[in-house]
Amino acid sequence: MGKICVTSSGPTLESAVDPRFGRCSYFIIADSETYAFEAISNEAAMASGGAGIQAAQIVASKGVEAVLTGSVGPNAFPALEDSSIKILVGISGTVKSAIESYASGSLDELKTPGPANVGKGQGGLGRGMGGGYGMGMGRGMGRGGGGRGRRRGGGNW
Repeated sequence: MGKICVTSSGPTLESAVDPRFGRCSYFIIADSETYAFEAISNEAAMASGGAGIQAAQIVASKGVEAVLTGSVGPNAFPALEDSSIKILVGISGTVKSAIESYASGSLDELKTPGPANVGKGQGGLGRGMGGGYGMGMGRGMGRGGGGRGRRRGGGNW
């Protein structure tokens, strides 16, 4: 056993596991035997893009052997794998219970990445079909081009 990382919604062992890897609030870096830990605020959580890769770099720099989380997307997965970090997903409950499960060897390692952007709302596929009837209120300020009507007055055509 050794140093592991648990994605967390708060900075303590009693905090709930955050199901998102790249956009979790905190990383709890813990010793799986002594439960000594440090909480690291996830700076990548607010990134407009590439949060998973940035998060993987933060975790890899801490020398952990495993990441315990709800899901890891397709960008973070290879970054963690390249650092020889085991990825254990489907984790829920408290950070402390996740560490206990890891220490007992009851968790399964992920071999393929999960879907991207888990935890985000479903994007709408709006298909506005433009059903308006064009009842514009134009002011008709144009000048007519006069037709070939009869002129008043004498003259012949």
